Amino acid sequence: MSERKGLERILFWLYEGFGTGPYIFRWVLLALDAASVAFFLWAPFQDRSGAFYLIDLSIALFIALDFGARMWISRPRHKFLMNPLNLADIVVLVTLILPMFFNNLGALRILRALRLVRAFTFLRRLQNVSGYLRQHAEIIDRIVNLVVFILIMTALVYSTQVTQNENINNYFDALYFTVTTLTTTGYGDILPVGPVGKFLSIVIMVLGITLFLRLAQAIVRPSKLKHECTKCGLMRHEPDAVHCKHCGEMIKLPTRGQL
Repeated sequence: MSERKGLERILFWLYEGFGTGPYIFRWVLLALDAASVAFFLWAPFQDRSGAFYLIDLSIALFIALDFGARMWISRPRHKFLMNPLNLADIVVLVTLILPMFFNNLGALRILRALRLVRAFTFLRRLQNVSGYLRQHAEIIDRIVNLVVFILIMTALVYSTQVTQNENINNYFDALYFTVTTLTTTGYGDILPVGPVGKFLSIVIMVLGITLFLRLAQAIVRPSKLKHECTKCGLMRHEPDAVHCKHCGEMIKLPTRGQL
């Protein structure tokens, strides 16, 4: 922090620091991210007008400023640019600024939903909600991952199938196909067209079912408690553990009287 000066120091404090200022700043960013994702989900069902393009440019300006600020304070910067989450922001920016050239790829704007995964990390730091989030962190984390996966795969299905699949005419059709494929329901009323469509179906089934089962596992199986073993440093233990399963050291886990 000491090597940063001027505006860079302020930005680093806002994005990575602690205190009232960073707290409010990150809440505002989270609210704007959620609003932009909601808009991207709602917009495909509406008729495009001049107001929509104005909103697109406003969101693009917000994403560009946020992207530039995060890249400026990152060390080293080339690793920042190679991060898949940041590459997703670049894709969103391109589809917002040049919609006439990437009209069919407009659904990829939902890649902005990846920011909501990082937002969960920020929420866990907040003292007033961290207790609840710590208690249900594993379940919430897996719900967020599954929802984001469904939104992104829906966007990819729509972008690649809308021009060649007569059964996929809008985002909702793509969402319907994604969910029925993920749950292996497979009604058969919508089938993928071409090698890309079939490949996406495979990805949805393999990864989607894995994410879904991990969520079900987190709900059914009691979450492990975080408590550092004084001897070996193991952090995660079963809720009813008396000894560390790694080294055998006796541990005293904080409980509320229920297991």
